Amino acid sequence: MLIPFRTGRWLRPVLHGALALLAATAAAQPALPVRELAAGIHLIHAEVADTDAARQRGLMYRESLAPNHGMLFVFGQAELQCFWMRNTLVALSIAFLRDDGTIVNVADMAPRTDTPHCSAEPVRYALEMEQGWFAARGIGPDSALTGLPPR
Repeated sequence: MLIPFRTGRWLRPVLHGALALLAATAAAQPALPVRELAAGIHLIHAEVADTDAARQRGLMYRESLAPNHGMLFVFGQAELQCFWMRNTLVALSIAFLRDDGTIVNVADMAPRTDTPHCSAEPVRYALEMEQGWFAARGIGPDSALTGLPPR
């Protein structure tokens, strides 16, 4: 539906204000600590999401990830963990990790979907990277990552 310029004149400033508010809200998100992990010779710079708020936001609304950057989700205890991709714009792969850093399973996740991707067993850690990152490096179940935060 077309809005005549005269009656729709108020709409433009309202939209600009809403977009500015969204940008300010996104920019106001506190920076998460970064932890260096290693998968064999491969270094990973992982933002650590270890609070409910950080885990709920995850990598939502990001348009890209820097090479070898991802997000490490840390939970208080080992449980079955499930993730979805609502409001996540980048295709991701997720590795579910045991306490000792070994990978339980890896799942590829399509952007902007509510399809659940779950750990095959109870875990305390999950690492999201750009889709295909693990496969391209031959990293999969039973591969080990080092540098996880202590329990």
